[in-house]
Amino acid sequence: MKKLIFFLIIAVGTIQANAQFSKATLQANGLTCALCSNAINKSLQKVGFVESVKSDIKNTAFNIRFKQGSEVNVDQIRKAVEEAGFSVGSLTLTGDFNNLKVENDKHHKIGNANFHFVNVKDQVLNGEQTITIVDKNFVSDKTFKAIKATTKKDCINTGKASHCCSDVAQGARIFHTTI
Repeated sequence: MKKLIFFLIIAVGTIQANAQFSKATLQANGLTCALCSNAINKSLQKVGFVESVKSDIKNTAFNIRFKQGSEVNVDQIRKAVEEAGFSVGSLTLTGDFNNLKVENDKHHKIGNANFHFVNVKDQVLNGEQTITIVDKNFVSDKTFKAIKATTKKDCINTGKASHCCSDVAQGARIFHTTI
């Protein structure tokens, strides 16, 4: 009995999520001065899972650190930028991955979110890796059009699971990403 309990404790202790996002780099569009940067910085710092934000005014970018163990919501990041009066030009997420098998044009659950990997080689993600969100409102129209051409799944148009997404609950939010 002691051996069984020991093995159960070891098994539960070694189960890990397949990824935990720790930081992001966001590039914003429409910045013209330090006051603009400050508005985005303040808005991002109000997001519950954000630990810190450092502005890179020269590159109109923001380096965001997430609170350890917190669930990251990509749409809340975008909303914070838009509430400050600007738009997202690009967003990359960096996380610690644990044997996440990524396949091109397939959906993968990371934490509580669904990610559709497009224009990627099949691979296994381990250790610190960075992914790029390529949904509409996260990249330029030109980039989105190019990414859209790499998949036949309807979810690219709406960001929601549809009939083409049998592995994700209908209507669930799907973030499109590449590596």
